[in-house]
Amino acid sequence: MSIPAFTTALLLANASAGMGDTQPAMPAMVQLAPVQSGQEVAQPTVPPVAAEPTPGVQPPPAEPLAVVSESAADQNDIIVTARPRSTPGDPLGAVNAQSFEVTQSVDKAFVGPVALAYKKNIPGPIRSGLRNFLGNLREPVVFLNFLVQLKPGKAGETLGRFAVNSTIGGAGLFDVAKKRPFNLPRRPNGFADTLGYYGVKPGPFLFLPLIGPTTLRDLVGGGVDSLVLPMSFGTPFNKLYFSVPRGVISAIDYRAEFDEKLNELRENSGDPYTAARTFYLQRRQAEIDGLRGKHRKNAVPAPELTNPTLNPLGPTPQTAAPEHRESEGSTSPRTSPTETAPAPRE
Repeated sequence: MSIPAFTTALLLANASAGMGDTQPAMPAMVQLAPVQSGQEVAQPTVPPVAAEPTPGVQPPPAEPLAVVSESAADQNDIIVTARPRSTPGDPLGAVNAQSFEVTQSVDKAFVGPVALAYKKNIPGPIRSGLRNFLGNLREPVVFLNFLVQLKPGKAGETLGRFAVNSTIGGAGLFDVAKKRPFNLPRRPNGFADTLGYYGVKPGPFLFLPLIGPTTLRDLVGGGVDSLVLPMSFGTPFNKLYFSVPRGVISAIDYRAEFDEKLNELRENSGDPYTAARTFYLQRRQAEIDGLRGKHRKNAVPAPELTNPTLNPLGPTPQTAAPEHRESEGSTSPRTSPTETAPAPRE
């Protein structure tokens, strides 16, 4: 059959079949394979048509990309939380308090009993002689600092006192200079006092295990003071066999004399650490005020609360006459029975 005859027959068959149907049959669609070519034909992208909403039916809400809860939203706010304000001058209060507790435990277990045994078994005149001897070794430090503070009168008195006690006083074992006819009282002074005299602030308070209560200024000043005697006089003052017993005896003697006051502070103070810090800072300020001629009425400096046995730079009990505004060229001390000068710090 030829192609035109086949086509005619096909058309007639479709026409006859469609006469019995209510709806004409859809002609079949023939898909042709895409023509292969050297270039790719870009297929157009048709965006999906959004379906129209049905009247009366609310479309479901669009699901958010991220659900933020109220708690999460609150976290986005900047919340300022006030920290407890540290005590002025004591930024390391927590560490210092722990060091204080450890030091006091050692004092109760070992240092205190040793100091009380020393006080009980060593006669008073011998302890007083050792105290005078150790105090006399401090006079060169006091002399130099009075010079730096531009107080030649006080420096001259200190030099004379050192000369008298080192000779007539038996190398300082007897404090002859404070009696008549010399009337040269012992005055505390040190490089830390010089720094305070010229306006250097004390810095943070520190309670160190082997040093006790101090400040940054006093720690530096005490280190400088400890170098004066060895560098100035040499042997034996620069040898360990001299410096170690000197520090130990000085510390034990101070602890023995301080026992009553220490027990009072432990028993009557609700916060012994705070009391120790307050007493130390007030005492040091009183000493520097005394150098400036500023004496507070009815203000008696309290003793330092420390563990002196473990503190080679620690204080020794001394009695000093108060200073008044006077001509620096004068060599006669002026004292007042109504004023009490601060005890020295070494």
